[in-house]
Amino acid sequence: MSQPKIGIIMGSKSDLPVMQDAADVLNELGVEYEITVVSAHRTPERMFSYAKAAADRGLKVIIAGAGGAAHLPGMVASLTHLPVIGVPVKSSNSIDGWDSILSILQMPNGIPVATVALNAAKNAGILAAQILSTADEFLVQNLIKYKETLKQKVEESAEEMKAEQGLNSLRSK
Repeated sequence: MSQPKIGIIMGSKSDLPVMQDAADVLNELGVEYEITVVSAHRTPERMFSYAKAAADRGLKVIIAGAGGAAHLPGMVASLTHLPVIGVPVKSSNSIDGWDSILSILQMPNGIPVATVALNAAKNAGILAAQILSTADEFLVQNLIKYKETLKQKVEESAEEMKAEQGLNSLRSK
C-alpha cells in the first residue's frame, strides 16, 4: 500500500455515512487516502496536530466534513498550506444544513476552503482527485474513464425512458 495522498476527516463518527462517499469514489479512482475523526471543538489539539503534520506526512489535499457550526474545514485550512475541501454535513443538531453550509462557505479572505454541496462528499472526493491529477497522468486517465461511465449511465437512462414512453403511448391508445 502506498502513502495516502488525501486525508478525509470529519468532526464526528456520525458523519461517516456521508463522508464514506468520498472514500468510495477515491477507491474507485485508485487514490490512496486516510480517514479519521478530528473534532475542531472537542479535540482542538488533535485537529491542530493533524493539520500541521499533514503535508509532512505526504498528504496533498484534505477533505473535511462537519455538521452544525462546522468549524473543522476552516480551522484546518488556517493551519496548513494544503487545499482543503469542505463538506457541509446535515447533522441531527443542524438547521436544515444551512448552518454547516454557511460556516464552511463564508471563510475570510486568505483562508479559502473549496465547498461542495450539502452531504456531497462524493463530489469532494472527485474534486480532490482532480486536484491530484494535475501531476498524475494515471489519475487523469482514471478520471476520464469515470466521467465516461457517468455519461454512459445518462445515455442508458435516456434510452430506457424512451422505450418506456413508447410503451406508455401504446397503452394510452
